[in-house]
Amino acid sequence: MHEVLKSYFHNLTKIEEEKLESLSPYFKEKKVKKNEFLLKEGEVCKFNYFVISGCLRLFSVNNEGLENTRYIAFEGKFGTSFTSLITGQPSIEYIQALEKSTLLYISKEDFYFLVENEPSVNKIYRNILESAYITTQRRIYDFQGTDSLERLRSLIYHQPKILSRISHKIIASYLGITHYTLSRLKAQL
Repeated sequence: MHEVLKSYFHNLTKIEEEKLESLSPYFKEKKVKKNEFLLKEGEVCKFNYFVISGCLRLFSVNNEGLENTRYIAFEGKFGTSFTSLITGQPSIEYIQALEKSTLLYISKEDFYFLVENEPSVNKIYRNILESAYITTQRRIYDFQGTDSLERLRSLIYHQPKILSRISHKIIASYLGITHYTLSRLKAQL
């Protein structure tokens, strides 16, 4: 099993080394180019991705053609369109590699088999869902009651690498502001 995923499991579970190695065949490696899409709107999501190196962005495009970035997964994080993965319905979002990336992916069927049969994977799944819920709730409250500068400060606090690795256009779409506003806010920091 890749060391980054192994470390992820060890940080969240008390899984034994032999058991961890038995999970390894379920995860396949995939190298993707910068800006390559792993999922497009309208396709059904069939995989859960784990970032070894690089980063993924999950986003949607509204009727006016504006992108809304929902999540950015850096090294050591899972990223997928869970609504589509869980329901089997076409996705309303895209998954795109923002950098040349190395990923591990697991099929929906294998992932849910392990969730049902391996307690450590069940714990990982619960952690992913809980983290997604907390992140989503924080973002909703930030958009409702926090000004743009505070949202930017919060983003930098939770993802310190983001300004040096991700384009300002994408960061602005994540924060729900314009590129111009982001430049102005960065000057205030």
